[in-house]
Amino acid sequence: MVERPITVALVDDQPLFRAGISMLVQSQADMALAWEADDGGPAVERAAEQRPDVMLMDLRMPVMGGVEATRRITEASAAAGVDRPKIIALTTFNRDQAVVEAVQAGASGYLLKSAEPEFLLAAIRTVYSGYSVIAPGSVHELFQHAARTVPASGPDLGVLDGLSAREREVFLLAAKGLSNADMAQGLFVSEATVKTHLRSLLVKLGLRTRLQLVAFAYEHRLLG
Repeated sequence: MVERPITVALVDDQPLFRAGISMLVQSQADMALAWEADDGGPAVERAAEQRPDVMLMDLRMPVMGGVEATRRITEASAAAGVDRPKIIALTTFNRDQAVVEAVQAGASGYLLKSAEPEFLLAAIRTVYSGYSVIAPGSVHELFQHAARTVPASGPDLGVLDGLSAREREVFLLAAKGLSNADMAQGLFVSEATVKTHLRSLLVKLGLRTRLQLVAFAYEHRLLG
């Protein structure tokens, strides 16, 4: 039995870029292009009518940018009680503040628009499988840079008051980039236990992804 292909939607205001990505996606046996949009507003409407598995979302568009579109799609999916599309933010700059805002709005990751085709295809498959994806380089460097744009202050530990002691440990380790296996080894528990704690703390903090967790940690000065 042949599995259903991954449906991909592309949102970008540059026709030539869309044409290239469209051809790339349609060349893959396990992918299908669902639709295209040239701005965030039409993308929000199309996503409600025909929800794709993965969306490639440009952050800089003339009328409604990718951050606002991502936020609206995420909120609409939650209100309707349906799974939201996995959104990959596309940016030209590695230190784009809009990337942090897109992650906070619900994006599953980000890529540079100059990424190699094979990396983009791998990213689509990765987020479809439920994982986050980031452009090559350090995600921590990106969030550290964003944290420097807000007034300096001490760590806001109060935001973790609703977590158990073990959940706090898992939160800080995950925010530092440790894998489930590394956390399990360091805490002397099973990977299944780590996953349970992660799911619980994400719900308590109102977060959806581990990438949002990292952004949250830097936003509240919980990492050095």
